[in-house]
Amino acid sequence: MAEAYPAYEEERPRRRGRRALVVLVVLLLILAGLLVVADRVAAGVAERAIADQVKQEVAKQNAQSAPPAVEVGGFPFLTQVLDGKYERISIALTDVQGSVQGDAVSLPRLDVDARNVRASLDTIRSGQGEVVAETVDGTGTVTYDSLAKLLNRPGLKLGEQNGKLAVTAPVDILGQKLTVTGTADVTVADNGKVALRFNDLNAEGLPAVPLARTLLSNYARGISVDVPLPKLPFQLDVRKVEPKPEGLTVTAAAKDVPINSAG
Repeated sequence: MAEAYPAYEEERPRRRGRRALVVLVVLLLILAGLLVVADRVAAGVAERAIADQVKQEVAKQNAQSAPPAVEVGGFPFLTQVLDGKYERISIALTDVQGSVQGDAVSLPRLDVDARNVRASLDTIRSGQGEVVAETVDGTGTVTYDSLAKLLNRPGLKLGEQNGKLAVTAPVDILGQKLTVTGTADVTVADNGKVALRFNDLNAEGLPAVPLARTLLSNYARGISVDVPLPKLPFQLDVRKVEPKPEGLTVTAAAKDVPINSAG
């Protein structure tokens, strides 16, 4: 029986060692959790500050939107603060309203992705100074209803069909009420305008006379216009337009631009 005591005495230090290791691991996990929480809290403060500045930038373009949602990407955030460089800042603007020649143009959503953003700690803290992005990409959608209003043709409806801009409209040709259908080519014109070219229109029941075809061609030319878009924030230039079921998707980009209103 006397030999059992040394084994018991050896077991107790082992148990104490395991307990100490468990306690250390738990403390490290708690510390890591606290650091993550602190990092996310700091990121939230910066996101709110940038959102306020983005709101001012949108107002400078004579546009309106719902309060912007800002997300600072990259982890950890605090090391980015110290460096004054941020991997990515995402900005979502909803219910964007601009004005083009007195007509409202609606963008239900404009998503902006800013990469390699430079902002000093003092700028983030005080809101004074510039937040500059190396590249900015934006994607927005112009509703077909807004686009149809700009064409100013009673009863005209626009939509997407097999990746093209489709049109349906009532017309009166040689005393007959017909329905015109067809598609348009959509491209980016000069000065950021969207060029609509309706080259393939048809009307069931169109009289088989040259004058009827001429009148239909005239109608096509009348709705083939260059549509001005509202000036986008962040100096974004339109690079591509593409018909989608939800509307005309606009892709824009810019380089080395401020994404806030410098104080």
